[in-house]
Amino acid sequence: MASVPTGMAQNPTAAPILFDRALLRERQDRARRGGPVTFLFDRVAEDMAERLAAVTREFSDAAEIWTPGELLRKAVADRFKSVTRVGPDETEMLRLAPESIDLAVSALAFQFVNDLPGVLAQVRRALRPDGLLLAAMIGGDTLTELRQAFAEAEAECEGGVSPRVAPFADLRDIGSLLQRAGFALPVTDVDSLVVRYDNAFALMADLRAMGATNVMIERRRTPTRRATLLRMSEIYASRFADPDGRIRATFDVIWLSGWAPHESQPKPLRPGSAKASLEAAVKGKTK
Repeated sequence: MASVPTGMAQNPTAAPILFDRALLRERQDRARRGGPVTFLFDRVAEDMAERLAAVTREFSDAAEIWTPGELLRKAVADRFKSVTRVGPDETEMLRLAPESIDLAVSALAFQFVNDLPGVLAQVRRALRPDGLLLAAMIGGDTLTELRQAFAEAEAECEGGVSPRVAPFADLRDIGSLLQRAGFALPVTDVDSLVVRYDNAFALMADLRAMGATNVMIERRRTPTRRATLLRMSEIYASRFADPDGRIRATFDVIWLSGWAPHESQPKPLRPGSAKASLEAAVKGKTK
């Protein structure tokens, strides 16, 4: 059993380190230099602007958290007095003062966070009362076709399966995390997008151009065998192709929002404070 150095304590509740965030930043930078594929970012930036336009509350000081590139910042920059860009941080520390902002936005970044509950709690502390978090992250069934094809190909060709696509949170998990972090009125929904490609290799090329390839700590460190890649492509085409031969790839964008608590917000009734019983209401409807 490894010993703990003097002056340091073990933290059994620390979040596991799943992602190499330094490698993530390197790959995102490389994707930008090589000409990024931005259709997901374009869709999310447009949707973000529409969702913010539907909010009647006026915001002054906003923070844009970890969104790759400038697309989201450009979409919201002219709407607020100030927009603070929180750049990639390997330590996942936001460095935002308590109650310093009234809006936090993030696009396609939270899926690569090791300690999402901790990050949400930091955002909650940084928001002023009645401040809003609005974020979009990849989750749900994203790339389920690629994951299945790779798993089957590796089982056939190599006798085992290695982690290739990050585990994704689902809608229910995210809603629970918002509540756990202390957000009021949490809301989550999913925007499911199916994109078609000529083959699995075209999809993988797009993922590289998004800076979204495998950055898991436990990722495989040796090149994948050619036979495994070819078999993966065959399985993908046989199971997930349309009649015209093009394959489908699923991207689920989970939207999450929550408010820093404020006395003006609606609150649930206290247990026992209802004016009429549920039984009476049901009986009234059945008369």
